[in-house]
Formats: sequence, C-alpha cells, structure tokens
Amino acid sequence: MKSAVVIFPGSNRERDLCLALKRATGREPMRVWHRETTLPEADLIVLPGGFAYGDYLRCGAMAAHSPIMRAVRSRAERGTPVLGICNGFQILTEAGLLPGALLPNRSLRFTCRDIHMKVENNQTIFTCGYEAGQTIRVPVAHHDGNYTADPETLDRLEGEGRIAFRYCGADEDTNFNGSARAIAGILNASRTVLGLMPHPENATDPDLGGTDGVAFFTGLASALQ
Repeated sequence: MKSAVVIFPGSNRERDLCLALKRATGREPMRVWHRETTLPEADLIVLPGGFAYGDYLRCGAMAAHSPIMRAVRSRAERGTPVLGICNGFQILTEAGLLPGALLPNRSLRFTCRDIHMKVENNQTIFTCGYEAGQTIRVPVAHHDGNYTADPETLDRLEGEGRIAFRYCGADEDTNFNGSARAIAGILNASRTVLGLMPHPENATDPDLGGTDGVAFFTGLASALQ
C-alpha cells in the first residue's frame, strides 16, 4: 500500500503517522508539502493532526484552501481513500469533503488524555481491523473536537451507517468534548473518506502505553493491498 501524508505549516503528528503507516505496510509514506499542486500516485491520502496555519480563523479553515487541497478533493472524488485525523478531520469539514463542523470542546479547554471509543461500523476499509461494537483506547489531543451538524445531517449519518466511531465508557465524562451523539469519527457517503478526532497512530507502540490503534492501520493496509 502506497500512502501520501500531506503536511501543512503547523502539522505536528505527521512523524507519528508515518511511523504507524510504515509499521503496518513496510513502506515509508510519501510526504507532500501543502504548496504542491499535484499528488503522487497513492492508495491512501492522509491529513495529519496539528495546528495548520496556527488554527487562525477557524481550525482547518486556511488549510482547506491550500493548493494541494484541490488535488486531494479531485482524488477523493475519483474514489481514492482519504483519512483526516484531528486537525485533518477539521480540514476535511472545512473543505466540504465531510459534513458538519468541529467546535471548541464544551470545557473550552485543550484536552490531552486517553479516551475510549466504540467501533460503530466495521464494514469499511478504515474499520475492518476491528469487531463491530469493539471498544478501543486511544489518545485525544484537541481543543476543537466538539462535532456538530444539523439534526437532518446527524440522522442521515446514523441511518446510513456513516458514524465510524463513537465516544464511550462508564464514567460521567464519556462525551468529554460535547460532540453531538458522542461522535468521534464520520464517513462520507461512499465510505472512502474518514474524519477522526482521536489519534490511533499514537496507540501503535507498547512503549507509548497502548496498541489498540494497530488494528486500524493493519486493517487499512490489508484492505488496500
């Protein structure tokens, strides 16, 4: 599987992401600077976490208009899988590749800790490494992870099986950022674009405290090989 990781000024999770992808595929991902206007041939395009353009205006708003995003949008329309994690999810909503928006956490504070999320739909290239209903533990690191959309959009996401992951757990702070219907990750209509707030790439090494993210990348690599 060949993957391309798009890097914006302010991206800060691209190295972690590249390491996770290399562990799963045995191949070094290609890195693409946001000023480029073309993408190399790739089976997967990834927008990493961070603070693109310093999160000025709105998180992801400026990055959504970077030159490379025209190529990302074109590839997505042709069916190339696109993954956006954290800031990458924000960019995907700002670029119109996914519905809704990411608002500030209900605490109005940056949150960095492990959380639990449930696999809502495992019948996708992004989630096929898990069992349906499986609960996994991965980190989050965001200030604007509160997913919102109008009721009709939320109902459509639910009805079409386009909620990939949902925050879960037994404690009262399960839905810590206030996301509508505890949504942690959503898919586009063709299930080829995934936006995800938590960081599975940071749960792929036992030395870093967890490996629940390994199946995310190995499943994806298997689906796209």
